[in-house]
Amino acid sequence: MNEKITRGRLADAVAEIPRPAMREESNRDRASRRIAELRGHLGEMEEGTDKFYVPLDIIPDGWTYEWKRMTVLNQPDPAHQVQLSRMGWEAVPTARHPEMMPMAGDHPYIQRDGMILMERPTEIVNEVRAIELRRAREQVRTKEEQLSGTPDGTMTRDHARVKPKISKGYEPIPIPND
Repeated sequence: MNEKITRGRLADAVAEIPRPAMREESNRDRASRRIAELRGHLGEMEEGTDKFYVPLDIIPDGWTYEWKRMTVLNQPDPAHQVQLSRMGWEAVPTARHPEMMPMAGDHPYIQRDGMILMERPTEIVNEVRAIELRRAREQVRTKEEQLSGTPDGTMTRDHARVKPKISKGYEPIPIPND
């Protein structure tokens, strides 16, 4: 069953063979492309830039990103990671923002200097911040009451010389002239 290959069938067979790229990128072209890429990042490489900065435009709508502790003295801290998970934090996968991690190597999550980029729904973040603010204000109110109050049966602290001076602003403390 030796079939003769006709000229038309030979042309069809040759057309199906995958061909290498017509022109591979030259070393000079590759270097020029890499130079342009690096020059685009020069601002990020200057000393004093924030290595933990995350551009707001890459954060998905309805989510909040925060850097969280992953290790202490290069040792994993699984108890802290469990606590973060219970509070709704999840690690941001590198596949979502590959530009934030090196291309070489297996990096499932975005990490820097013992920190890991995590996300949580913004609505939950706002609720937790409101709870923390309420707790902080309650602590301040309790301390103010302790400072102003006196035990039953004793004099009050209404006189100007003994009345506590509570300031809630940010200002320098006056230095006495004594």
